[in-house]
Amino acid sequence: MPEFTLPKTYDFRSAEQRLYQWWQENGWFKPENARNPDGKPFVISIPPPNVTGVLHQGHALTIALEDLMIRYNRMKGRAALWVPGTDHAGIATQLQVERKLLAEGKSREEIGREAFVAECWDWAHKHHDRIINQLKRMGASCDWDRERFTLDEGLSKAVREAFVRLYRMGLIYRAEYIVNWSPGLQTAVSDVEVEYSDEQGTLYYFKYPIAGHSLDEGPGQGYIPVATTRPETILGDTAVAVHPDDERYRHLIGHTALVPITNRPIPIIHDTYVDMEFGTGALKITPGHDPHDFEIGQRHGLPIINIMNKDATLNENAGPYAGMERFAARKKLWADMKAAGLVIKEEAYQMQVPRAQRGGEIIEPMVSMQWWVNTDGMAKLALAAVERGRIRIIPERFEKIYNNWLNNLRPWCISRQLWWGHRIPVWYGPDGREFVGHDEAEARALAEEHYGKPVTLTQEEDVLDTWFSSGLWPFSTLGWPDDTPDLRRFYPTDVLETGYDILFFWVIRMAMQGLLYTNDVPFHTVYLHGLVRDETGRKMSKTYGNVVDPIEMADEFGADALRFTLLTGSTPGNDMNLSTDRVRANRNFANKLWNATRFVLGNLPEDFSFAGAPDPAALQTPDRWILHRLNSVIASATRLIDGFQFGEAGRQIYDFMWSDFADWYIEAAKPRLRGDDPDPVRQTLVYALDQILRLLHPYIPYVTEELWQHIPHANDEAPALIVAAWPEVQPQFDFVEDADAFEHLRQVVRAIRNARSEANVEPSRKIAAIIDAPTYGDSLAAMADILALLARLDPAKLAFGPAPAGEKGVSLVVADATIFLPLGGMVDLDAERARLQKQLAETEKRIAGSEARLNNPNFVNKAPEKVVAQARQTLADLQAQRAKLQEQIRALC
Repeated sequence: MPEFTLPKTYDFRSAEQRLYQWWQENGWFKPENARNPDGKPFVISIPPPNVTGVLHQGHALTIALEDLMIRYNRMKGRAALWVPGTDHAGIATQLQVERKLLAEGKSREEIGREAFVAECWDWAHKHHDRIINQLKRMGASCDWDRERFTLDEGLSKAVREAFVRLYRMGLIYRAEYIVNWSPGLQTAVSDVEVEYSDEQGTLYYFKYPIAGHSLDEGPGQGYIPVATTRPETILGDTAVAVHPDDERYRHLIGHTALVPITNRPIPIIHDTYVDMEFGTGALKITPGHDPHDFEIGQRHGLPIINIMNKDATLNENAGPYAGMERFAARKKLWADMKAAGLVIKEEAYQMQVPRAQRGGEIIEPMVSMQWWVNTDGMAKLALAAVERGRIRIIPERFEKIYNNWLNNLRPWCISRQLWWGHRIPVWYGPDGREFVGHDEAEARALAEEHYGKPVTLTQEEDVLDTWFSSGLWPFSTLGWPDDTPDLRRFYPTDVLETGYDILFFWVIRMAMQGLLYTNDVPFHTVYLHGLVRDETGRKMSKTYGNVVDPIEMADEFGADALRFTLLTGSTPGNDMNLSTDRVRANRNFANKLWNATRFVLGNLPEDFSFAGAPDPAALQTPDRWILHRLNSVIASATRLIDGFQFGEAGRQIYDFMWSDFADWYIEAAKPRLRGDDPDPVRQTLVYALDQILRLLHPYIPYVTEELWQHIPHANDEAPALIVAAWPEVQPQFDFVEDADAFEHLRQVVRAIRNARSEANVEPSRKIAAIIDAPTYGDSLAAMADILALLARLDPAKLAFGPAPAGEKGVSLVVADATIFLPLGGMVDLDAERARLQKQLAETEKRIAGSEARLNNPNFVNKAPEKVVAQARQTLADLQAQRAKLQEQIRALC
């Protein structure tokens, strides 16, 4: 039997940690402990946060959304499994460890690969608990016994199997191609690891000499004018391109140009990619250092010249500038070109500068020898999965982006020049031949078969792109490639929830790889949330100083308040603005729920026995109204959650609890709690509160569980709210007529409250009222005590029927009811009349001004249509206000 008392205030700081530990110790996060463990499961694989990181608001939104889905489906009786885990974060971790070594006066090259990897493992272990504890702090009800790490032995086995399969299918190959090169990290990085910033740059205009001609002959004769933002790449040019329709340069197609300073001859070609309107209309082509130039070079069979070393110094291909840092070489080359009379001008140019997400240095497009995946076949599988409805994307508009990316997918660079990560399972023989195996022993067997004798093998130095391993996440975490019970039971997963900004980088890779390796979709639904911005709509950034730490916010206001704010403030695929005021307001909502529960428990006798759903025969109109409304909210919230409209569902539950239950039903219950037969209202209060706590639990799990443990339950009820059943509509509570009657009472109360406010009646004063309601008069009369209480009426002066003629007062019309409030003696009628007449005079003055404006042809004919329409609406509003004031004055006369 629970205690029917509650502390005056809710201490979330002690409750949250205690409740989470209690849930976990009882195994309620595990699907095996579901009410229907053998039924259809519901599975989510958490987007694994970087093991080196800390939670940001995007993570907090992810946790809140996924935990809502898990808790909801757990309450629906499904075997809900939320697979937790972390990502080894190849670049991020290596960068952090290298910085640590640098602070110690060491380098990774100095200590060697084996020792460096050991340092990375030590770093990951130390930071793992921090990120996991933050997930738990937010209430993540994951099955921690199934936690995975992208570098654990099981996932490493999956990565090796995936690589070997792709290689033997002929889909993995090694080749030179243009990549994003990070000089600081000295590795290729993916597009997602490159951030573009608007920066002030320079557009450099110069003369590209034409062989056999003098510069004095002018543009289009002795030289082609060209513009570039990166002069140092001139040293790697292998062509100058013009548009075939450009009359200025068409005659030069097929001629030879000379690379400035080095005088290396290159062809003048034509290509429709060239924009005749940009710069000079001529384009220098550097296939080794620009992705678009690389594509043009491939079309025209141009040679590729790489002028840079891995550290962004220039190599021997840069001639006299070899050994110089790239920006120093830019400055020196430009000075030399100016001295040679090749410079035309410089102009300021706003440009998008690619910078490494980790490290911040400017990315250098560079042709590099890397490992690649041919994704054509996989892309077709992923396209078909969405087209045929096997994978659903929410919101649907992102299907176009999904399809566009897959239709334009380039080969995927999967190698990284790092030491931390999955080392590529390729070994090289003495002649450089590749041998791919699940381990070195398998590679050695293949090599011995090829060479006819044992040979020395050298393993590939590169590791795999982190996205390669995380692309296997939905099935590798369940045991793939082994045929495990978890893989058979819980795959495919149900929902993949993540930010729309990684639809391409992660979601598409999972879709492609899941379909290829398992012959099934990795998930049925992709739910994409937006970015969490600050309260002014700016992206949270350390640069702006507007980053809001979710854990600090949870420490100040409680995890429930933050969760509810994120969940009710977001809609699928749209960014949301987060303000501290909204979190504070939702902490107040938890306090409102707490106080409502204290009221209910405070009105229960010690021997109270909860009978479950109330007996309809014992109920009165207010009870029937709240139960009818409860049915409506249950049906609507269930439909909305099933349709992934979590925010709207939460807002409706919020309104029901705050307004209908706390502000109306509890107030309406007070007279009957003091009456002769309070038990039906007590049963209704407890039942409705129980159902509200269930509805709110996926949103605010801590406070709802704490309260649920204090309210009475039936003997066969679940031991905890986390495993209690989700509410269901009860047909016996379909009280349409009673609900209409109480809604009519609410309209009458609101009208009287508004009239009291407008007449400045003191809130504590009870006034008289005469209500003539042909349709609902009897039901209103039956609820006279409630009506008097809610509208602050004097029960002795509350009458039903027509108002007496000639008496001064205020008449209100609500639906088919006429409410007469005789205010004599309650207010100073002369003062009130004077106040209203003064307000009327001010309104008349504004009407005259508005009419004069609209009667002015210059305004009506010349002002924008929107402005004129707004002026007409203003006049209509003022005229309506005038009519209302006149009616109020007449009522006082």
